[in-house]
Amino acid sequence: MFDHTLPLLLQGYAWLPDLSRRRGPGPVRTRLLGKPAVALRGPAAVGFFYDEDHVRRRAALPEPVLSTLFGQGAVHTLDGAGHRTRKALFVELLKDAPGVAALADHVAREWERSREEWSRASEVTLFDEVSVLITRAVRVWAGIPLAEPPDDEARRTARDLVAMVDGFATAGPRQLRARRARRRQERRLARLVEDVRSADTGEAAAAAEAGRPPSAVHAVAAHRDADGEPLDPRTAAVELLNIIRPTVAVTWYTVFGAHALHRNPELRAPLAKEDEGYARAFAHEVRRFYPFAPFVAGLAPQDVEWHGEPIAEGSLVLLDLYGQNHDPDLWQAPYTFDPERFTGREPGRDELVPQGGGEAATGHRCPGEDVTLAVLSTLLPRLARLEYRVPDQDLRIPLRRMPTGPRSGFVITDVG
Repeated sequence: MFDHTLPLLLQGYAWLPDLSRRRGPGPVRTRLLGKPAVALRGPAAVGFFYDEDHVRRRAALPEPVLSTLFGQGAVHTLDGAGHRTRKALFVELLKDAPGVAALADHVAREWERSREEWSRASEVTLFDEVSVLITRAVRVWAGIPLAEPPDDEARRTARDLVAMVDGFATAGPRQLRARRARRRQERRLARLVEDVRSADTGEAAAAAEAGRPPSAVHAVAAHRDADGEPLDPRTAAVELLNIIRPTVAVTWYTVFGAHALHRNPELRAPLAKEDEGYARAFAHEVRRFYPFAPFVAGLAPQDVEWHGEPIAEGSLVLLDLYGQNHDPDLWQAPYTFDPERFTGREPGRDELVPQGGGEAATGHRCPGEDVTLAVLSTLLPRLARLEYRVPDQDLRIPLRRMPTGPRSGFVITDVG
């Protein structure tokens, strides 16, 4: 069977949905990276994919992704009890409503600060500036101090965090930048974890007694894995990055939201209102409509079947996220941006899957999904209320580039 690694790199997000259309309904068989692969989509497929008896993530992630996006030894590489114990650390921090609200408050304060700065600038590249304001907010929330001068440090950190996301799906200069950025940030955070452990302030224990979550730094430093041992400093740094990096990655969705408002100006007025329900619906639709993760992959640990179709042990199993979020069998007019499809209802657990599916607490679904929605629901209404002009620029979103976004980064001028 023909290996589709090169077509994937050439077509990007369109590769798997296009292959599915040409092959017809049902699983799509192909080869990737020299391995037999089968691609699935739909809510039932999500349940199948996240069952560890059918698909396991350990050893399924290629080295370039681990060395850029997730980090060696990250929670994403674990299965079974090891995964559940490590995942509980993230769930405790990122699924806690007061903790998520506190992060959103930090983001709101940084927005106001940034808005003042933008009003004095001749032009603003929204992608760059949003990445910096989210970086400042999440570092304060996580308990990670910024060196002096803090604004310069925030910009350097934001560039590194963006580079890690931007370089995971390429073999060129972006990949090299991502690797260097990860090494830099892992070294810094490993030193911070060692300092926290040396200080032994008892912050984590005090937080538990007070019924509040500890800071992310203290929680990671105090965490013990399934074997009862603390994380080594480098792995602790990896997991700290797996808290702050995905939060900064909300930059992509924020800029997609700006793109949606520019293309659909009639949506600005309802989004600008103090309506939490509509803001959340708008955030859901941004995550459904715009491309971020094309698919997720795992390995079949044994011979299994999907609806009578055999999947051999060791085969790659792909869950088509982008295809499912644009599947006409699930969504009416899937290529129309329409927040109304989510007003008055939350999407089903395995229906909308831009950040994976299944259970966040026990499976591989991103535990930061609540953070993503909270940050978007904070930033997008403020963006709708902001006065600015969008000059002529290249706002095309190339599907062959992963991750993608408006080519120009979304430049605005005359910020009021």
